[in-house]
Amino acid sequence: MQLFDWIVLIITLLFIVIYGTWKTKGSKNVEDFILGSNETPWHTVGLSVMATQASAITFLSTPGQAYHDGMGFVQFYFGLPIAMIIICLTFIPIYHKYKVFTAYEYLEKRFDLKTRSLAAILFLLQRGLGTGLTIYAPAIILSALLGWNLTYMNIIIGILVIFYTVSGGTKAVNVTQKQQMFVIMSGMFITFFLILHFLPNDMTFSNALHIAGANGKMNIVDFSTDPEEKYTFWSGITGGFFLALAYFGTDQSQVGRYLSGKSVRESQMGLIMNGILKVPMQFFILLTGAMVFVFFQFNPVPLNFNPNNKALVEKSSYKEQYHDLEKKLDTLSEDKKVINLLYIDQLNQDYDNPILRKELVAISTKEKDLRDRAKEIIHKVDKSSETNDKDYVFFHFILHYLPKGLIGLLLAVIISAAMSSTASGLNALASTTAIDIYKRNLKEPKTETHYLYATKFFTFFWGVVAILFACFGTLFENLIQLVNIVGSIFYGTVLGIFLVGFYFDFVKAKAIFYSAFITQLTIFVIYYFAIFVYPSGEEKLGYLWLNFIGAMMTIVLSSLLQLSIFKTTKFEE
Repeated sequence: MQLFDWIVLIITLLFIVIYGTWKTKGSKNVEDFILGSNETPWHTVGLSVMATQASAITFLSTPGQAYHDGMGFVQFYFGLPIAMIIICLTFIPIYHKYKVFTAYEYLEKRFDLKTRSLAAILFLLQRGLGTGLTIYAPAIILSALLGWNLTYMNIIIGILVIFYTVSGGTKAVNVTQKQQMFVIMSGMFITFFLILHFLPNDMTFSNALHIAGANGKMNIVDFSTDPEEKYTFWSGITGGFFLALAYFGTDQSQVGRYLSGKSVRESQMGLIMNGILKVPMQFFILLTGAMVFVFFQFNPVPLNFNPNNKALVEKSSYKEQYHDLEKKLDTLSEDKKVINLLYIDQLNQDYDNPILRKELVAISTKEKDLRDRAKEIIHKVDKSSETNDKDYVFFHFILHYLPKGLIGLLLAVIISAAMSSTASGLNALASTTAIDIYKRNLKEPKTETHYLYATKFFTFFWGVVAILFACFGTLFENLIQLVNIVGSIFYGTVLGIFLVGFYFDFVKAKAIFYSAFITQLTIFVIYYFAIFVYPSGEEKLGYLWLNFIGAMMTIVLSSLLQLSIFKTTKFEE
C-alpha cells in the first residue's frame, strides 16, 4: 500500500458515508425511515437490490472459485431470473396491497401473530449471523494479506455503516448503494482489462479462453444428476431458484429495497433489472477469475495464497519440507510457461494441438498435487488453520501486480461491498425488530416519533451485535464457508410459509405454524447428518437442495395437516 493507494481508499469511503448522510438526514417518521417515503425510482431499486446481494465475499471469493474450480459456479444463479418474474407477479402486488412495512407483517394478516413471529425470528437468526459475516469475511482476508489488525478492521467497517444507516435509514442505504455499485463495477472492469493487458503480447483474448478451457475452467454447464455435486444445471434451476425466491421474496434486507419503490411498477422494474443483469455480472466476475488463472500460467504463484499459512509453516519443523515443495513448484512454473507459449504459437496458426493440451492438463494435475501436499503440511502444523485459499487468490493478484492507486480502488471496492450488504442487513434487522417484535407486542400505543427512535436504536443495536460477532468470529472454524449455507438452512421454511400464504387459501394458521416448526427442525437434522458431519467436499447432499426440501416440505405438510384438521372437525360435527 503506497500513499496514493491510501488517499484513493480514504477519499472513496468518506465520500460514500458523508454523501449518504447528507442526502438522507432528517427522517420524520417510521414510514420515512423504513420505506423511504416510497420515493425510490426503479433504477435505484435495481442497483440497491444488486448491491445488497453483492457482498465483499462476492468479489473476493468468486474469482478464486473460478481460479480453482472453473466457471461452473454461475449455475448457482440460473434460477434467479425465473424467481424475479414470480416475485414481480405475486409478491410485490400483495405487499403493496396490504401496505406492509416488512414482509412478515403480511403473515399476520394472512395467518396469525404466531406465524408472523416465527418467520420474523427465523429471519433475525439467519440475517443477524449473515450480517456479522459480511463484516468478518472481508476483514479477515484484508488483515491476513495487509497485516492490519482484524478487530480494528471489524470495528471501522461496522462504525462507518452504522453512522449513515442510523442517520438516514432506507434512503441512506439506497443512495449509498448507487455510489458503491459504481465503485465496485468500475474497479472490476479496470482490473479485468489490466489482466488482459498483462498477458504476453502475442496473446489474444481467444487464446486466453483456449488456455482456460484446456484446463477445465470454461465448463459452464453441468447436467449431472448426482446430488453430491454442489453446482449443476439442475441444482441451480431448482435449489438456486428456491434460494433466490426466498432471498429476494421474503428476506427483509431485499424486500425493504423494493418496498421503498414509488409504485408497484417501479418496484417490479427494479427487480426485472436485477434479473437481467445479475447472471451476466456473476459470469463476468467468474471470467475475471478465469483470466487470473491464465495470467498465473505465465507468472509465479505461491503454494498457498493465504500468507498466514506460510508464516505458520516457517515457524515449524516442517519448514524444509515446505521449501522443497516450493522449489518443485518454481520448476513446474517454468515448464508451464514454456508449454503455454508453445500452445499460443500453435493457436496463432489456427491449430489446437491435442498433445500440448494434454501436457497442460498434466502440469495442472502436478501443480494441484503439490498444493494438496502443502495443505497437508499446513494442517499438520495447525489443525485449525483454513487451508482452502480460494478467497485469497484474487487479492494476491491485486496486491502484487496492480499499479499504484488501483490497489486503493480495489480495496475500496471490497470495503464498499461489505458496507452495502451490512447496511441492508442492519436496516432490515432493525425494521423487523421494531415493527414485527417490539411494536406488535406493546400493549399501549406510542407516538410515531417513539417508533422512529426505537427503529434507530435497533439499527445501532444490531450494528453493535454484528461488530461483536465479527470480532469473535475467530472462535469458529471455516466461518467464511457458512455464507451461502446459512441462508439455505433457514430460507426454505420461510419461503414455504409465504408460498402457502399466497397460493394455498385453504391452509389456515394452525396447520402452517406447526408444519413450519417441524420442517425447520427437520432441515437442521438433514443439514447435520448430510452436510456438516462430512469433511469439505464430501457432503452427501449439496446445500442448495435444503431450500427446495424446506419449501416443499412446508407446503406438503401444512396441506396434509390442514386436510386432517378439516376431516377431524367434520367428523366431530
